[in-house]
Amino acid sequence: MKTLYVGNFPFSMTDPELQSIFEPYGTIETAQIVRNPKTGRSRGFALVAMTNDIEAEKAMAELNGKESRGRALTVNEARPPK
Repeated sequence: MKTLYVGNFPFSMTDPELQSIFEPYGTIETAQIVRNPKTGRSRGFALVAMTNDIEAEKAMAELNGKESRGRALTVNEARPPK
């Protein structure tokens, strides 16, 4: 399984919308926008876990820089915190 970092999407994006962007590339384990626990507002990034590393690599290659509602998505491999 590979987890992808997704940034620079519209603050109005929902988890189901995020998932629908990645579904054409393979099986999604989770697609979750990271939210402020106090306000519930998006923190401006999300994590998408895909079950197949090859599919995740393809999604990364094809979606990084792709426009979503006027904003170019940033899609990279998520790195664990140090």
